[in-house]
Amino acid sequence: MIISTKEIEVRYAETDQMGVVYHANYLVWMEVGRTQLIKDLGFSYASLESEGYISPVIDLQIAYKKPLRYGETATIKTWIGYYDGFRSVYEYEVFTPNGDLAITASSTHVCVKKESFKPISFRKLFPDWHEKYLHAAKKED
Repeated sequence: MIISTKEIEVRYAETDQMGVVYHANYLVWMEVGRTQLIKDLGFSYASLESEGYISPVIDLQIAYKKPLRYGETATIKTWIGYYDGFRSVYEYEVFTPNGDLAITASSTHVCVKKESFKPISFRKLFPDWHEKYLHAAKKED
């Protein structure tokens, strides 16, 4: 299994009146983590879009554990938890600066034609990505 890591410094605008990261900002950070994982695998989400395809979220799960605050650095770990050639489930852990788990999350995506939102077979249209995703999602024994 391949795990991508990305650090993000918490900006003031990402916090709420309680001085902690507003819950919806974790969704943006998850996208940053996904983008980094795709880059680490040798691909670009922007190139997928330029070919007329997008990968919308069809399910999202998130559990909040510990707060992060302005000025702290969050560490996002992202990996492919499940992949079947059609559906991809990305999993995430975000850590505080001292290593405490701030959130656990997963997001499920399918690939669709941008103009029609008709689902496509990722396996058939993007065989290189497909093979990398199969390899990246494999659990090590």
